[in-house]
Amino acid sequence: MGSSFTLADTPTLDDLQVFLARAARIEEGSVRLIAGSGVLAVYAAVFYPVGLLDESPTVLGLRTLALADVSTGFDVVVPIRSLLGRLEMAQQARRENSALSGPVSISVPMEVNTVTWSAISPPRGGWRPIDGTSSAVLERAARAGIDEVAAAIPDAVGEQIVRRVRSEVWSRGIDGLEHVPAGAAFAAMGLGFLGDDEVRMFETGPWTRLTTRRGHVLVRRRAWTLAR
Repeated sequence: MGSSFTLADTPTLDDLQVFLARAARIEEGSVRLIAGSGVLAVYAAVFYPVGLLDESPTVLGLRTLALADVSTGFDVVVPIRSLLGRLEMAQQARRENSALSGPVSISVPMEVNTVTWSAISPPRGGWRPIDGTSSAVLERAARAGIDEVAAAIPDAVGEQIVRRVRSEVWSRGIDGLEHVPAGAAFAAMGLGFLGDDEVRMFETGPWTRLTTRRGHVLVRRRAWTLAR
């Protein structure tokens, strides 16, 4: 498509590379890039329903990064490994040439058009604050889920069974957190968003957002959970 974006500096390049590497370990597929007003928003899917009978919630990770060019604007879905390759090449060039310390331009990989979750767009405004939680609560929920999945899935089973077990475990709510599935805790821990700061929470319509200094987890609730 011939597009590119320019990150503000080397630390921003490194931050994006770390986020994408973590996202690829969870779900190696594609990421959605939305650029505008000097900001690059990077969405990565952690969980999402596959097929009409799949009741899994949609759980997305989001990092926002500064762009050097405020005029850059696009909304594309690209393969995560292709984008990672471009970032790693830019990092290597900077390691080999200390003079390269300012903004860094990255070409956008060829767009893909078959990613179902990318059609689900979280709202950009209208969020209202609700009671938050702590990183410790989310980490406990994530680790308990990981242990349960590991115990429930034998060494060799079919893909359908694996998906069903994971859906059951990660769709389950977290005690004391209304409408927040365990999959959101897994996303926050797996993407490196948990630290010593409070996890702030916001809500709009069917969406809940968990926010720390390191990033955001967005959850779209299933239809049957919308009623209070």
